[in-house]
Amino acid sequence: MRRPIDVPSGKTVVDVVVDPFVCKQLREHQREGVAFLYDCVMGIRSNEGQGAILADDMGLGKSLQVIALLWTLIKQNPVFGDPPVVQKAIIVCPATLCVNWRKEFRKWLGAERIGVLVADDKTRISSFTKGRSYSVLIISYEKFCSVHQDIQKGNIDIVIADEGHRLKTSKNKAATAIKSLDTERRVVLTGTLFQNEFREWYQIVDLINPGLLGNYNNFKKNFELPINRGRQQEATEEEKELGRERDQELKGITGPFILRREHSVLAKFLPPKTEYVLFCRPTQVQIDIYGAILNSQLLGTAFINSKVQFALITALRKVCNSPSLLPKEMDQEDEASQDLIVSAVTKTVSAKKIAQARTSGKLRVLDDLLHHIWQHTSEKVVIMSNWTTTLDLIGELMAAQDYSYERLDGKTPTAKRQGLVDAFNQADRHKQFAFLLSTKTGGMGINLIGASRLILFDIDWNPAFDLQAMARICRDGQKRPCHIYRLLTKGGLDEKVFQRQITKQGLANSVVDNKASTSSFSQDELRDLFTLDQRATCQTHDLLGCDCAQDGHLMQDKQEQTEITKADDDEDLPEAEDVLKGIPSWMTTSQVNQRQILEDDKKASEAALAKRTMLGLMRYAHLDSKAWRKGQAYEQTDEADPIDDEELDRDDTNIVTVSDATDREDSNRAEALHDDVLKSVMARDDSPIDYVFMKAGHSEDVRTDKSEILEG
Repeated sequence: MRRPIDVPSGKTVVDVVVDPFVCKQLREHQREGVAFLYDCVMGIRSNEGQGAILADDMGLGKSLQVIALLWTLIKQNPVFGDPPVVQKAIIVCPATLCVNWRKEFRKWLGAERIGVLVADDKTRISSFTKGRSYSVLIISYEKFCSVHQDIQKGNIDIVIADEGHRLKTSKNKAATAIKSLDTERRVVLTGTLFQNEFREWYQIVDLINPGLLGNYNNFKKNFELPINRGRQQEATEEEKELGRERDQELKGITGPFILRREHSVLAKFLPPKTEYVLFCRPTQVQIDIYGAILNSQLLGTAFINSKVQFALITALRKVCNSPSLLPKEMDQEDEASQDLIVSAVTKTVSAKKIAQARTSGKLRVLDDLLHHIWQHTSEKVVIMSNWTTTLDLIGELMAAQDYSYERLDGKTPTAKRQGLVDAFNQADRHKQFAFLLSTKTGGMGINLIGASRLILFDIDWNPAFDLQAMARICRDGQKRPCHIYRLLTKGGLDEKVFQRQITKQGLANSVVDNKASTSSFSQDELRDLFTLDQRATCQTHDLLGCDCAQDGHLMQDKQEQTEITKADDDEDLPEAEDVLKGIPSWMTTSQVNQRQILEDDKKASEAALAKRTMLGLMRYAHLDSKAWRKGQAYEQTDEADPIDDEELDRDDTNIVTVSDATDREDSNRAEALHDDVLKSVMARDDSPIDYVFMKAGHSEDVRTDKSEILEG
């Protein structure tokens, strides 16, 4: 570790070295992380505080880095003769992770080296604050809020807040309780630091280094407003320049105590991972129900009544998953709205059709994926959903197909959860083929490396939950290539939420990773929420304004080839008369249509904004699966064909094999899609998958500039 700059008079400085027992377990990026955290909490990196934010992507070993830091501080001090820097440390985390943290300490340090106490309802806090047996207290946020006054009585030297994005609001009780502790050493761990607005960013920074950014009103005036204004499409050059200056100034202030590395740093340690976003065509029943809801009297009320708006959104999300979920119970406050929704729907669609689970495009895709994974691989699968009622539905499907599975949700006792995870990872696939998991209960900290395929059945407004969910299988210890499938109902609320997720991630990237982006959807795009887009093309791809061939190849690969071709082919140059046609000519005032000009400008501005807010999707390859199935160029039609609901049962004799699908592909498309399971599902003539976004991890994405990493 680096030596401190300021040394007490008459004292001697000695070297602090991470225990080789732990250090030999650290990878290079983890060594850098431990050194970074040490510098921050020892006040070496900044004179403004002793806080730090470790914002590494999930799976990079934040817990191991913290354990190495704490073990070093609990045993050593750079000032010779002084007691160890830390004698009492607290780790505050979600309740589901308390047992996992204790397991991590035992894994890396054993059971004898350090005393670790996990607080539960029977724990006496005085055993930690007054006793000498325990150096580390692991406590849930809820428990911490109720006993923080007792904890204040002890001398706490450092506090670690895991999943620290929970602390992003000024009224958060846990954040207030952490501030009440008499310690300046505060570390926030999060894989999803910043999602919605600068206020959240301010709250996290003010928690770990109080007063650094002044009060919020000054922060808003000096940074938030100028930066946001400079990112708007209509901003002047002066506003854009001021926004860039304030943005760089803010990064300069906060950069010294923030460290973020992306998952790509693990590329050389882990098997390859490929993520697929599958746009699933709705069935005719889903289309009819969607229309009935949107044509009901509730739609007009939803824009002025938040409860009705919530009920409508909930109903549409259920329809996207499966119409059979619609009659399921909702919150008591929403009963009136639910009755109106169900009444409007049953006037259009029979109760019998609503009750059929397979009247769902996504459920059919799930069924096909599971069938091919079971039949043609030796792999296991994790299936995740935000809804326990959806997990019930998926469980019924699993039972009908005689697939063995385990399940973990909010009703699973905390003490049993880790045992279920361990059993699944070790079990033979014939005993436990699938693991059904609630996104919000099991989306953090759980390691499910026994599976190499993960299906995220539905989507959350907050991209943090989905990112955490998708990180469950591609972690240390994974031996197989990983495939992750995100299922969206094409044109429905699913797809709109996905678009909103991308803009939130764009904002996070611009603040933390210094990537250019704008901040939000336009108002017209938000009004688009309550529509079912039945265009034949993919709305998300259309919003991008991307002119790729939609054949599954990344644009950058094609652009390089295009540039070479154009340089060698003069025939592509436009004729002189064609150039002249593009030059505007003079016209009289009476010929000017000012309204049309304003409308054209507005459309162009909105299109540019939509494209810029979703630039993250350009890291994906885009594949029109309908054209892929036809084996020919994309042909635009007036309306997408809904799935024929009369054909509810799978006819295995009609399954197209991988070899048959390959015969129908041209050579370029055959190179674009490498997942044989997905190929088989997509190759069916009646496949509900209309469009696919694909993103694969590559080793060349790994950052190698250590100075860039260490300097934030």
